[in-house]
Amino acid sequence: MTARGAAGRCPPTAWLGPLLLLVWLLVSGSTAEEVSENCSHMIGDGHLKVLQQLIDSQMETACQISFDFVDQEQLTDPVCYLKKAFLLVQDILEDTMRFRDDTPNANFLVQLQELSLRLKSCFTKDYDEQDKACVRTFSDTPLRLLEKIKNVFNETKNLLKKDWNIFSKNCNNSFAKCSSQSHERRPEGRSDPQLPGFVLRLLVPSIILVLLAVGGLLFYRRRRWSHQKPWTVDPPMEQPESSPLNQDEDRQVELPV
Repeated sequence: MTARGAAGRCPPTAWLGPLLLLVWLLVSGSTAEEVSENCSHMIGDGHLKVLQQLIDSQMETACQISFDFVDQEQLTDPVCYLKKAFLLVQDILEDTMRFRDDTPNANFLVQLQELSLRLKSCFTKDYDEQDKACVRTFSDTPLRLLEKIKNVFNETKNLLKKDWNIFSKNCNNSFAKCSSQSHERRPEGRSDPQLPGFVLRLLVPSIILVLLAVGGLLFYRRRRWSHQKPWTVDPPMEQPESSPLNQDEDRQVELPV
């Protein structure tokens, strides 16, 4: 090989960079298509049937549990509502719902947990600084909680079928409105929901003690007054000396016999 020929060759780095870029674009493009395909069909009818079986197997009871969920009165945008509800549903599936191991309901719960992990790639998280915005604590029965979860999965499925990329919407403005509403309500007297209960538990015993003390004082004073009051007897009726009856008697005595 002549020196001229050697000098005319391109160095390896000159063609390696564009080749790697092309490979990366092809891989990322296929990955995006795969994600879009998965998001559109990730939630199937079988998952909704699993949720319905969990609902049907619940015992009807008036007992309630507390859980954090989206306040739909504050967050009316359906896409932003589901974006906020998705991570809350994940927390409920992981921390709130419990079934005995190796039971059908426990196996159903594992399927839903795996589904929520796969769905995470279909949502963009744009509210790190406002995690509690549009969220409040609910108290409801396990049956109603499961119905809320089923509704979230069902609505998510419908929207993903229409547009697999719909949950990339930026909802920071909607979440900020919730935060501003909550700040506006605080001066009106809405404080910590646990505070009225604490004040009530502290106030009721104090009122009872005061009433007992006042009642005891009144009882003591009444008994003391009853012991000190002298017993009085009305004197017999005496006729006054200058009454007409006495005058008549005197006159009868002075008459001559």
